[in-house]
Amino acid sequence: MITQTMVQPSFWIEVGIQIQKVRGLNLFKFNDDLQLRLEILIERKKNNILTLEESAELAGITELDRIFTLMNARIIAES
Repeated sequence: MITQTMVQPSFWIEVGIQIQKVRGLNLFKFNDDLQLRLEILIERKKNNILTLEESAELAGITELDRIFTLMNARIIAES
């Protein structure tokens, strides 16, 4: 296991998350600002210009994305 510093995913719960109705199901989604931030961080990582703080931020957002993917999959499977 590799230890990695990250911003806690719960940091974005109040400011970066929305619930969107898709085919009658309420699914978790990043708002436009958080989605844009994720894309910027990914681009900075590809260009090898990501700072340590940004790396921690990217790790937290990526973990939150994984959590939402699993939660949304469960919501869809149980519908």
